[in-house]
Amino acid sequence: MSEPVSERTTYAAAGVDIDAGEAAVELMKPWVAKASRPEVVGGLGGFAGLFALDLSRWRKPLLASSTDGVGTKLAIAQALDKHDTIGLDLVAMVADDLVVCGAEPLFLQDYVACGKVVPERLAEIVSGIAEGCRQAGCALVGGETAEHPGMLGPTEYDVAGTAVGIVESDALLGPDRVAVGDVILALGSSGLHSNGFSLVRHVLADMPLTDVVDELSAPLGEALLAPTRIYSKDCLALAAATEVHAFAHVTGGGLAANLARVLPAGVDAMLDRSSWRPAPIFDLVARVGRIEPAECERTFNMGVGMVAVLPPAAVDGALALLAEREVPAWVAGEIVAGTGAARLVGSHSD
Repeated sequence: MSEPVSERTTYAAAGVDIDAGEAAVELMKPWVAKASRPEVVGGLGGFAGLFALDLSRWRKPLLASSTDGVGTKLAIAQALDKHDTIGLDLVAMVADDLVVCGAEPLFLQDYVACGKVVPERLAEIVSGIAEGCRQAGCALVGGETAEHPGMLGPTEYDVAGTAVGIVESDALLGPDRVAVGDVILALGSSGLHSNGFSLVRHVLADMPLTDVVDELSAPLGEALLAPTRIYSKDCLALAAATEVHAFAHVTGGGLAANLARVLPAGVDAMLDRSSWRPAPIFDLVARVGRIEPAECERTFNMGVGMVAVLPPAAVDGALALLAEREVPAWVAGEIVAGTGAARLVGSHSD
């Protein structure tokens, strides 16, 4: 039987600082206030986030939900002690999954687990989440911060988020709308986004993150931490302005695998690599790691973060709208008869 400790013990002595957690919440509040919507009821600090859904806006709505994290891109942020953009990556991973089915993101809740609560660092993380919510058009209605001493180091943390959206049942996008003859628009990514970082960190392990890389014209760490582009509002604007049959969010698995998820059994998606050139960061990772092109394409987004599938008559209007919204977009392929696969042909232009 264990002997009792000789002195009185506190939770703080075990590594959990309640006062620091409360200080972090106070620092978060101004950021959370910037990521709101009129439907939000109450503020931060309740046991649950409350959202008053305006049912007069909807006829037969479906609720959509998505949950995700950021993965090992967090290791880059922690190595550089830069934490104000990782939240944008988190919001992008969940909100842009919702918009694939045509859903408008309504609200998000986050979860941050850390080895030691540092209020200023947590406020930085939440500032990015709040800005991401603002860009996505959803509210940050609450979350949880957990201190895990002994499981995570003092500077280590992990983040996750769950978002809820809404779409009319008869406006649901997906495979049943996609048909032979449809055109595939590619929407450009802002870089690596949040996938493939275990491979990136493996092949670039010997390159200092603070060194400027000539082909990137920027420090390596800055290029790796470029926030994920958030497409939610752009995709919703596109669906409202013209006919869209499907979206595909390009995350883990790459362009072909994610596009195949929104194809019916009787068609193929044919994508022409010569229609775009991936950003230099992709060339750097492939060259240093001696990674085969096929491995790159099933690991990274290779310059395409979102795909829209739409009828030919809608293409010109869609490209014009995306240009107005400063989203790089181009015709990347077409839908042909097939077996439900996405295929890339040709080579990237120089």
